Amino acid sequence: MTTAAIPTTRKAGRKPASMAQALTSALRDAMAEDPTVHVMGEDVGSLGGVFRITDGLVKEFGEERCTDTPLAEAGILGTAIGMAMYGLRPVVEMQFDAFAYPAFEQLISHVSRMRNRTRGAMPMPLTIRIPYGGGIGGVEHHSDSSEAYYMATPGLHVVTPATVADAYGLLRASIASDDPVVFLEPKRLYWSKADWSPEQPEQVAPIGRAVVRRAGRSASLITYGPSVPVCLEAAEAARSEGWDLEVVDLRSLVPFDDETVCASVRRTGRAVVVHESTGFGGPGGEIAARITERCFHYLEAPVLRVAGFDLPYPPPMLERHHLPGVDRVLDAVARLQWEADWTSEPGRGGAERLAGGAH
Repeated sequence: MTTAAIPTTRKAGRKPASMAQALTSALRDAMAEDPTVHVMGEDVGSLGGVFRITDGLVKEFGEERCTDTPLAEAGILGTAIGMAMYGLRPVVEMQFDAFAYPAFEQLISHVSRMRNRTRGAMPMPLTIRIPYGGGIGGVEHHSDSSEAYYMATPGLHVVTPATVADAYGLLRASIASDDPVVFLEPKRLYWSKADWSPEQPEQVAPIGRAVVRRAGRSASLITYGPSVPVCLEAAEAARSEGWDLEVVDLRSLVPFDDETVCASVRRTGRAVVVHESTGFGGPGGEIAARITERCFHYLEAPVLRVAGFDLPYPPPMLERHHLPGVDRVLDAVARLQWEADWTSEPGRGGAERLAGGAH
C-alpha cells in the first residue's frame, strides 16, 4: 500500500530527513542542553536501539547517560521513576509496543499518580518512548496499537507524531515537560522523509493541539500517527468522487484538542475517525462521543469509525487486511448519508441550514 506524503514547505538550508533522524536529533539536543536528561532501555547503547533511534548517543554522552538495561520492562520503568523523583529527566525506550505491558503496574500505580499523590509537590518528568502500530511485517507482540490503555489512565500525557517536524518538536516538548508523557512513535513512519533542518528545526504546535493537515468542506477525517498519510491519500482519491475531505491530525491524544476538532466538524458537518487500534473500546469511540456531544446540531450524519479489527494482531501476511486503508476510509465516507443533503452546497452544516429556514 502506498501512502501520500504529508505536505511540507521547502525552505533554504533544508534537506530530506527521516522521522528516525529527527527523533535522534531531538534526543541528542535535549541531552546536550540538559545534563539531567538520561536515555535508558534495552539495546539503546552500543546497538543504538532496534530502530537505531539512539544511534551514536552512547559514544557522545557515555554509558552513564545512555544506558543499556536488562530485559525487564517493569525494572526499567521503576528505576526511571526513582530517577525522576530525584531530579533527573529519564527517557525510557520500550523496544516494541507490546513489550511495555509488563511495566503497566508501575505506569498506572506510580507514574500516572505521583503528582496527584503529592498534591503537585513532586513532578514526574518522565518520557516513555514506545514504537507502536503495524505496517512493518512484525510478528505478534511487535505491532500493537495500545494507545487506548494509556489514554484511559488519568495523569498521563499521550502524544504521537505523524511528521518529521512533529517528531522532533513533540519529543523535545515531552522531555521538557514536568508531567509524564507516553510518546508513541509510528514504526512505519520511521523512514518517511520531509525537508527539515536539524540546525534550524521549525516550530510546531505544542502538546495538546491538533493541526489541520488538509483543508476541506465535505467531511472531516479525524486521525493521528500512522493513519495520517492514509487519510491524506484517501482525501486525494476522494476528489474524483466529488468529495473535498478535511484531514485533522490530532498529534496529542491526551490532552485532547476539542477546539480544533469541533471547529473542523462544524465546518464540514460530517466526520470519520480513523486509527489502527481496535474499534471496540478504542480511541475512536471516545473521539466520536466528544464530537457528538459538542457538534450534534451541526452533524448531517452519525460520526463513523474506521479501525483495526477486534482481534489480536494478525500474522504479517494478513496485516494489510487488518490495517485501515484508503478503500476502507472511502467506504466510510460513502456511508455518511449524502442523500440527506438539504442543499447542493458542499459542507454546509445542519445548523446553518436550519438558520436559513430549511425544514
